[in-house]
Amino acid sequence: MLFAQETSAQQAPAMPQAVQATPVAPPAEVNGLLPDARLHGRATLRFLGLDIYQASLWVPAGFDAARWSQQPFALELSYLRDLKGRAIAQRSVSEMRRQDTWDETLADPWEARMAALFPDVRRGDRITGMHVPGRGARFVANGRELGEVADQRFARLFFGIWLAPQTSEPTMRTALLGLRP
Repeated sequence: MLFAQETSAQQAPAMPQAVQATPVAPPAEVNGLLPDARLHGRATLRFLGLDIYQASLWVPAGFDAARWSQQPFALELSYLRDLKGRAIAQRSVSEMRRQDTWDETLADPWEARMAALFPDVRRGDRITGMHVPGRGARFVANGRELGEVADQRFARLFFGIWLAPQTSEPTMRTALLGLRP
């Protein structure tokens, strides 16, 4: 999940109480997909003491964490350091490989598609991925449409980086989905 060349990560302990206590509005791009979106969970990814990004999960009313892959939602990554778009794509594929239904023949085409979509990011930039059930994933950076990957399997595996039980960051998954540790 780091989206850089390192292979392991640690994140700060999640603080769901703070998320719930502080009213927060979703980014504008989320309102089109989820007009009633609310912040479900938030966590910061850290690696070797460095803050990498803050992840925020935006969901509609009635969201069921146990069925995340069947529902619309938006995952917003607010970057806390500069990263290359190509590195984000490479790390995404590496993390997607952790999923139980990975097909290696998809690695190169999906990495190429993400490399074409994901820009280099600087501290303060945001990339929001929107899960559209039955369709795939749509991406927006700093409010600007990047494009989509119209493939349901891609969307499930991509968002599984953070939300699937096979994630490399189970504490982050727990915080985002509001699960009990």
